[in-house]
Amino acid sequence: MSFFQRPTEQFPPAIKNLILINVLVWVGQLIFDNRLGPVFADGAFVGGFTAKIALWPFSSEHFKPWQLVTHMFAHAAWQPYLFVHILFNMLALWMFGRVLENVWGSKRFLIFYMICGLGAAVAHLLTDSGMAVGASGAVFGVLVAFAMTFPNTELYIMFIPIPIKAKWAVIGLIALDLFGGIYKAPGDSVAHFAHLGGALTGFILLKIWNKNNRRTLY
Repeated sequence: MSFFQRPTEQFPPAIKNLILINVLVWVGQLIFDNRLGPVFADGAFVGGFTAKIALWPFSSEHFKPWQLVTHMFAHAAWQPYLFVHILFNMLALWMFGRVLENVWGSKRFLIFYMICGLGAAVAHLLTDSGMAVGASGAVFGVLVAFAMTFPNTELYIMFIPIPIKAKWAVIGLIALDLFGGIYKAPGDSVAHFAHLGGALTGFILLKIWNKNNRRTLY
């Protein structure tokens, strides 16, 4: 893996465009969900536009191949998750993704992000029978890459009064998702294994890139 050190930018191109696309799609969900008519799945209402771009199980009549990509640009557009879902995903993408993009360059970061999103989609399809939306799987891949690249960076997490090194913070998040996925509580709508799939994909991809980079240095 060849590293590319670009001038530090608060909003490098890939991050800026990813956030813009996610926000525009979310606004489109708010506008067009009711206009395209409701879809009911497992007794729950799903807006018409969201239903077309969300990731549905293979067995569902609503599943389409393009949803492997489109689901990672859609977010919850219904109460009570109206703003929280996209807000936290985009905040995490900006906080950690911009650092990686400034080191790797935009093209490599975008490739990494999309592959992590696809890995999250595959993991969800193999382990969950529900509909899924969100960039969380790809963002988890970004979190893992940040922790692997800058493991000792100290982070401040809400409600925890002391700094935690990135490597331990990310391991903790993965452990919580693993627990949540195995012992899924009633009413839990989080796609835990999608998060884990994105994290695992990011880990494997970065290991491969780092191994190839070491070879080029010998």
